[in-house]
Amino acid sequence: MMNIKKAKKTIEKIYKKQGLEKAVEKCQLLLTESPNNAELHTLMGDLYLESHLDVRGSRKYAEEAITEYQRALEMNIDSPYLFFKIGVGLYHKNELDKALNYFHSAIEKDNKYADAYYMAAQTQAKKGNFQHAIDNVKEAIKYYGIHSSKAHYLYHTLLKLTYLKSKNQKKQIKKEYLKSLLLLPFDKEAIKNVKKTLSYFKYAPKIVYAFSLVNQGKSDQAILMFNESIQEAPGFIPFYNALGDIYFNTRRFEDSIEEYRTAIWFDSLNISAYRGLCRCYEEMGDYESAVDTYNTLIKIHPYDAEYHSNLANILFLKGDVDSAISHYQHAITLNPNNSWTSVIAQTLGYLYQELQNNLDAAISAYQCAYSLTPEDMDIYINLGKAFYDKEDIDNALTVYKRALELEPHSSEIHCNIGYLYWDKSELEEAIKEYELSIKYNPSYAIPYNNIGVIYLDDYARVQKAIDYFQEAINANGNYALAHYNLARALVFKGEKIEAAKHFQEAMDINVLTNEMDPKDIEDKLKGLFE
Repeated sequence: MMNIKKAKKTIEKIYKKQGLEKAVEKCQLLLTESPNNAELHTLMGDLYLESHLDVRGSRKYAEEAITEYQRALEMNIDSPYLFFKIGVGLYHKNELDKALNYFHSAIEKDNKYADAYYMAAQTQAKKGNFQHAIDNVKEAIKYYGIHSSKAHYLYHTLLKLTYLKSKNQKKQIKKEYLKSLLLLPFDKEAIKNVKKTLSYFKYAPKIVYAFSLVNQGKSDQAILMFNESIQEAPGFIPFYNALGDIYFNTRRFEDSIEEYRTAIWFDSLNISAYRGLCRCYEEMGDYESAVDTYNTLIKIHPYDAEYHSNLANILFLKGDVDSAISHYQHAITLNPNNSWTSVIAQTLGYLYQELQNNLDAAISAYQCAYSLTPEDMDIYINLGKAFYDKEDIDNALTVYKRALELEPHSSEIHCNIGYLYWDKSELEEAIKEYELSIKYNPSYAIPYNNIGVIYLDDYARVQKAIDYFQEAINANGNYALAHYNLARALVFKGEKIEAAKHFQEAMDINVLTNEMDPKDIEDKLKGLFE
């Protein structure tokens, strides 16, 4: 009868000295002698899986590992260990749903199987199902006993991913971290992981030096240094993130994406790498990939307002206004701070007002922004305009007058109030506000033009109107409406040639500014000499 322990030691020695191919040959030789030996098939699967996980290799042996574990399972169908091993292979092949099924099968056969609970937690975390992950890691902790350092650390990590933390939860996060440290001496796997992490600290000076090269404009040298370092320490994730950042800054986006993806392969919860991917996709205009990546980030961090806002921006660029609005609403609900949330509320108001013509929703969004940052003048301007578009002139006036309490010398606000009075046919009040607007900003063209229209159309004081239209053009020579109105006034004085010049000037400018309906100008110009 074959001594499986001795065979295992022999094969492991061959694998370390001669590599996978020779180790597999030896294992296959032993299997010819004992083809139905489940332990040998399991050992073969372990060889393939270890080679697959070797970051210096090509990471292509997960399928072979699974096949060997399945062969072993055929000979020992009730083995929870083999169900677990197949699940591990599927996990590393990124077939997460299948992996979960095998972990659950292992648990069904042994409901105290700590490793299966732990890997189920890892798999659920990778899928973004954090509550399920927490449920599984708690079971793992229960059955690991004092060997639960890595499970406590995973629990600590999962709790940190929830943004809305109670005081008790914050205490629990610290408590789990402390337990992971206290129980470290009893957990061989955790010790192995810590030693591996500590071994990377010697590369810290290289990282600092490489970034100093970047700051000196020597990006190619920094890239070379990081690539050499990756050959020495292929599992050190900060190298991949750093290299991705450098490629991004030198606009080598495809290379940058490759590095970030590698970082994520090592750590499926690597936030920096996901954010880097989003930046690359946005710069490349690959909005579909950016949306997918932000959705993954939101799965990991569902309560991060910035991710919802960034995703909303991209959805807006794609023309998916309804989805954009939904994510802006999420961002506002989460409200990380008043100033930031106020900007998002104003953006939401703009979408409602300009793209959906939902003025009530726009007003609500602007009022939300106002409650957060009542000192922001842009809110008053937008809210006043929304009330005006709704034909609620009195509310619009109230908003603008409130704004004057903050900035009594605001030329734009006085001009807006003047326009509202003009709409209410309170012409003297309108002129007073326009004159104040001019007083506080003599180079602001709009109030000159509007006073001119009042003098021309309401008071028939043509020369006074001409003077104001001329002042508007002096303030802004590319103001098509002022040229158009000046031409109208000149027609009243019989100066048709001069009027034609200004109508033509208005038409030429309007091609660029699109202030007016071009047909209005054309009709006036044609009617001059009929």
